[in-house]
This record gives sequence, structure tokens and C-alpha cells, in this order.
Amino acid sequence: MNATYIQNSIAQLKTEIFMDVRHRTLQKYTGVPVLDENQLFYLLIPFLNGEEWQQEQQEAAITVGIVYAALAAHDHIKELDATSKEQQLTVLAGDFYSGRYYEILAMSGNVALIRNLSQGIVARCENQIKVYENKQRTMEQWYTSMSTIESGLIAQFFDLYSFSEYIPLIEKSLLILRLEKEWTAYQHGQMSLMGKALEESVRRNGATFNSVIQGKIVHLKTELSQIINQASFLQSDIKQALHAHVEASIASTNG
Repeated sequence: MNATYIQNSIAQLKTEIFMDVRHRTLQKYTGVPVLDENQLFYLLIPFLNGEEWQQEQQEAAITVGIVYAALAAHDHIKELDATSKEQQLTVLAGDFYSGRYYEILAMSGNVALIRNLSQGIVARCENQIKVYENKQRTMEQWYTSMSTIESGLIAQFFDLYSFSEYIPLIEKSLLILRLEKEWTAYQHGQMSLMGKALEESVRRNGATFNSVIQGKIVHLKTELSQIINQASFLQSDIKQALHAHVEASIASTNG
């Protein structure tokens, strides 16, 4: 397996997601759905590693992608201005995508997937709400919230289809990428609300955001490398791809 095959697999999944949620008016004003290729890559890891992957798993993966698109559309709304046509249509896009994954799930009759994704959405939203609560939290608690937001839905998908051994890989990988994104945003004064909450927690401990976040990323990368190297269920080319993907994503973010 090479990088081209992996990229083609991600592109194919994106295409199938786009086909399921296409809407001419929404696309005109809001563009195509926002899909994070890092999340799609980790969503496909069991497939790329040669696990049994039937049409049911593919359709479930498409549904997970649509859920992420719906949540991303809602996240994209500016906090202080949701009055323009584009902003209002972005809200509608999120609602439309939500309606599509509910429709797809209902038509499939996959009650177990409905249950798991519902639990994942609730957990994600609960963790996003924490930034609005008047309660101090530790850095580790914010790391946990970020991890749930980034990888919780994929973890639910893996748990349902007996891919649980992959969960630690995707949790650490996507947390690394989220922290890199927050670190880059910090340099430009454009941090997310959760990033700002984490920064406040860092300052309460008398440390600097740069040193703490970079230290956490190094620690997570060391742990991730050990997990990958010791994972007997991973094919050698997938191990290489997992190592390379994080490094390439980080290099791209920093560049």
C-alpha cells in the first residue's frame, strides 16, 4: 500500500459523503461540506489495515463523515454574527446534513449505529459546552475534552464494529493534531474557545502556553510511537503510514 492508495481511499469516501448531502443552493452559498481529511484517514484505518469491511461498514463510515460535516457547519457560525445570508445558510446546511444522516440511519435500520453515534454526539456537545460553564478545569481535563471532540465519534464507530484496538491510536493522533492547530492559532491570536480555556488553565499553573503545549505534543508523540510499534495487529505499511501521517500533518500545519 502506498500514499496514493490511501489518498484515493480518502477521496472516494469524501465523494460518497458529498453525493449523499449535495444541495445546489447550499453549495452555492456555503461551499461543499467541511470534511477534515485527518479524521477521514483515521476513520478508514481498519479498512486500510485489511480488516473485514463490507458495505455496512462503508455506509456507516459515510454516515460518520456526514455527522462530522453537520457538526463542523454549526461550529463554523461566527459567535457574534449569524445574521448574513451566508451565516443563516450555514446554519441550515448543518441542519440539512443532520437531517440526512438521521434519514440514512433510519432507512438502514442500524439501531446499534444510531445508539452509538447518538452517544458520541451527546458526549461531544457536552464537552463543547464546558467552555461556557463558570468552572475551572485542569489542563488534563481540557485535553480529555479535546480528545472526545476530535475522535469520540470515530471511537464509537470502532467500538460498534469490533475495531476497539484502534481507538488509542486515533485518540492520541487526533489530539496531537488538535493541539498543533491550537498552538498555530495561538501564534496568530485566533484560538478556539476551548484553546483559550486551556491557555487560562496553563497560566493558572504559572507556565507558558508554548512550553506546555509543545511538551504535551512531544509526550503524546512518544506514547503514540510506542503504541504503533507494539501493535501486532497493524501491518508494517500501516505502521509507516501512521507515523508519516502525523509528521506530515504537523509539518504542514507549522509551515
